Amino acid sequence: MVGLWYPKGVTTPEERLRYYATKFGTVEVDSSFCAIPRRQYAEAWVKRTPDGFIFHVKAYGLMTGHEVDERMLAPELRDYAYDSTRGRVRHADPDMVDASFDLFLDAIEPLREAGKLGGILMQFPPYFTAKTAGEERRNLAYLEYMADKLDGYRTLVEFRHPSWVDERHLARTLRFLRERGLSYVSVDNPQFPGQTTMPSLSAATTDWAYLRMHGRNADTWFASTTTSADRFDYLYSGEELEEWVTPIKRLVGEADETFVMFNNNKYDYAQRNAAEIATILGDLVVPPPVDAGETPALF
Repeated sequence: MVGLWYPKGVTTPEERLRYYATKFGTVEVDSSFCAIPRRQYAEAWVKRTPDGFIFHVKAYGLMTGHEVDERMLAPELRDYAYDSTRGRVRHADPDMVDASFDLFLDAIEPLREAGKLGGILMQFPPYFTAKTAGEERRNLAYLEYMADKLDGYRTLVEFRHPSWVDERHLARTLRFLRERGLSYVSVDNPQFPGQTTMPSLSAATTDWAYLRMHGRNADTWFASTTTSADRFDYLYSGEELEEWVTPIKRLVGEADETFVMFNNNKYDYAQRNAAEIATILGDLVVPPPVDAGETPALF
């Protein structure tokens, strides 16, 4: 992606972020899922982007019930109790999870202070389900806890098991999120005959709507790939993007702000598709903010 999309001479992380911010007005930080970022990183992001630029930040894996790499644990978390299997942290003590929230929020505080923090993306694993009454009750209780820990923040909730939005659960899931000020994350991903992935449901439960385009590579969706980019190896066609025009316009009508984020991060596919859908949507798209003296360039 770096070689394909960035101009020659744009090589350092600082140069790349500054260039990116002339093309897009927002970015989703996903590296924070693997490890809690250092506070200095957020301070640097603030300095390298113009006023009005927005960072959405994906929550650390422990915050959403995922296993995480033991080697990537913050020093402050190492003394808590947890099971370790093949170098992965499992069954973390609730106090360890609680501390993860606190460390994560402290790390991204510079973004909040600068007015550049968008949403905190809580992407739950496929085994976070509502299949049984017991699972639904237990997981809703965790969402209540999460909402309390993230009170005052914009929280984006991405489910990865379709039980949350099946015919039996859809209305009450959306009502639960709406009543707690949690934003439902709409997704586009491969569809399978057994309905094992989330459907392409567009819904807004707060004044912010959020859509993540994961690509439709069915061959790699459940595969063990070398990198996440291999899993999301998919370039949307113009026709496939057109399928989302009406749902996006519906979201725009329901929310004050709507974000369409591309996670098909193989090569420069995400940037290419983002530019294409921006062209399709036309005047609905807000141009990126630029520093005084710079020439605006939307895409």
